[in-house]
Amino acid sequence: MNSSGLNLPYGMSMRPAMAADGPFIESLYKSTRDDLKTIDAEAGFIEELIEQQYHAQTVGYGEKFPNAMYFIVEKVNQKIGRVVVDFGPNEVRVVDIALIPTARNQGFGQGIIKSLQYAAASSGAPLTLTVAAGNIAATRLYAKMGFQPIEESPAYNLLAWYPGFR
Repeated sequence: MNSSGLNLPYGMSMRPAMAADGPFIESLYKSTRDDLKTIDAEAGFIEELIEQQYHAQTVGYGEKFPNAMYFIVEKVNQKIGRVVVDFGPNEVRVVDIALIPTARNQGFGQGIIKSLQYAAASSGAPLTLTVAAGNIAATRLYAKMGFQPIEESPAYNLLAWYPGFR
């Protein structure tokens, strides 16, 4: 068990994010926006667009999930990601999970989700998250982990995992 109370695999740990993590978090966000990096525009415009999207995400999370907790994921004391979790009255919501490019597709995200499932089960609450409607790989992974769709839209699907389901 680590300081966050979650039993994370692969030598990972989570700690609360601090103001000093700001540059890492912003850089991490930029690394997730390959969709914007490929548009046909000047580099300066693309960089400004990504900055605006980062700001919009930060403000949006603050407004929609004012009680969310922000965590930095580390592996052997190296920052590899960020997780935003909202412990609401009826659910534990994974607001956002992001990993640096070199940490992706190695099972770290799945390990984080499993740990959050354990935390949700301990509180008797479902674990919910959203996934982009077109992200078939993530949708399949979440289905294997016991998540079920509970709300669908053209852009995102809300999935839930219920304690005792699997």
